[in-house]
Amino acid sequence: MNDRIIEFDPLIEGVLIKRYKRFLADIKLETGELVTAHCANTGPMKGLLIDGAKVRISVSHSPKRKLPFTWEQVCVLGSNNEEVWVGINTLFANKLIKRVIEKNLLNEIIGEIDTIKSEVPYGKDKKSRIDFLLTPKSSNPDNRNIYIEVKNTTWIKENVALFPDTVTKRGQKHLVELKELIPENKSVLVLCITRKDAIFFAPGDEADPLYGNLFRESLSAGMIPIPCSFEFHKDHVTWNGIKALK
Repeated sequence: MNDRIIEFDPLIEGVLIKRYKRFLADIKLETGELVTAHCANTGPMKGLLIDGAKVRISVSHSPKRKLPFTWEQVCVLGSNNEEVWVGINTLFANKLIKRVIEKNLLNEIIGEIDTIKSEVPYGKDKKSRIDFLLTPKSSNPDNRNIYIEVKNTTWIKENVALFPDTVTKRGQKHLVELKELIPENKSVLVLCITRKDAIFFAPGDEADPLYGNLFRESLSAGMIPIPCSFEFHKDHVTWNGIKALK
């Protein structure tokens, strides 16, 4: 446990002034400089938007970037009043989960994997894209293809991680499409819990009751949920294991 999954250049620290227009956040750096960072998480970010909260941002030197800074992490107080760093960059979740698959950390559930493909068209008229399509090794007792949808999960109540934190028509559609793949294929929903203080996972019925109903219907049909937990640091992310459903 606590294996380092990904390492990166140390992030820049500051405090959150405000997040606005969904995609933007004003942040005051430790130097006193005020910068505007891109916010990849367009949701309500329940429990995370606290003015004055400690944050961490990355910087890109690409001339194509309109904003060089990206908001990566925010610090909140956990249930025991301990500091918990939460990964809020939704674009980072797939990178984390791909690394987990490559390190064979899900093998007990999905078996040995031969190939991993990203963003593969599927569903009705091939108009959707699955995050990952895995093909099993010949040694895998289940020879079905494995379709994996990844959901970045940051909302927590007490010790239960919850997804979604708002109504998500797109998320509802994904559950329907995952269910339709069964039984010819193996359908997997990976909840990427980007904080260390979750013990359980449950669907966010309070935010989206329909999603909760579809989640349970898909479970009954054979969808496999895998709540993966991580701990975020200034220059790396560690694996915190698979959590239980509540």
